[in-house]
Amino acid sequence: MKTISQSYSIDRKFVGFVKFIFEAYDGIAVVETIIPQTAVIKLHIAPGCESDVAGVICELKKDIMIEPFSGTAVGSF
Repeated sequence: MKTISQSYSIDRKFVGFVKFIFEAYDGIAVVETIIPQTAVIKLHIAPGCESDVAGVICELKKDIMIEPFSGTAVGSF
């Protein structure tokens, strides 16, 4: 099965926090930092978990800046 990828721009000081939150939801998504300088992350979402991830993102938006990123990244790290 393939994962679904979504990229987000977030407040740089919350990258670790967002990774921790998704690790706590064991198996729904893996967080990868793709542009460390500007805090762009990519979520690799497990099939069938899209609505769970959307709910987590919605809750995170209440407390931190997190927006969809549609730019082009220069590769993954």
